[in-house]
Amino acid sequence: LSGSCLQVPCNFSAKTSASFTGKNFGVWIKSDSRFKEFPENVIFNSSGSTKTYPLEITGNLERQNCTTVFQNLTSEHSDVYFFRIEHTQTKSQVRNFELLNKICETPDSPWSPSINVPSDLKEHQSVTVTCSAFTPCPHSPPQLTWNLQQDSLRQTEKNTDGTFTTKIQETITLSDTHDGYNIRCSARYPVTGGNKTAETEVTLSVS
Repeated sequence: LSGSCLQVPCNFSAKTSASFTGKNFGVWIKSDSRFKEFPENVIFNSSGSTKTYPLEITGNLERQNCTTVFQNLTSEHSDVYFFRIEHTQTKSQVRNFELLNKICETPDSPWSPSINVPSDLKEHQSVTVTCSAFTPCPHSPPQLTWNLQQDSLRQTEKNTDGTFTTKIQETITLSDTHDGYNIRCSARYPVTGGNKTAETEVTLSVS
């Protein structure tokens, strides 16, 4: 999302058994991994030698975690990215480990939230309604609001693939007045200079 941050879950492994204790440097490369032929494609080196993109490696490289947060993304950042780890045991010995391909696509419109309602709704039945939204940056989650109870607890959860989802839930007891009722949920994403909002609506059918 243009103007927002994006946390990229990232892990790496060595092609051969190796220890990652000591000094490690993480390098991000765009477009083409052949950085020797295209040195201008190196956009970040945690050694401090290069930082042309607003990003930070938040993972612990010693634990083979290269999770990275990109800040203030724009459509110009849409590209294919590669990660390279350099482990230095001495000043003259540098071992390079496998590359991880990451694709960063930056849409201009916010992601629409999803509303989950059980099927086959019956009058007098208690049901839990959930509104959830993709969360590109867990430390800056979207604000979710809906036309149900306004103080619903917001939770941000980590998915199995390392991405995050923010959700709110509300349990309601259905009555005949809920038949044809429209539930609307909005996700407001913080971006540079303000916010961007997307809304989703579903209609209840109660029998």
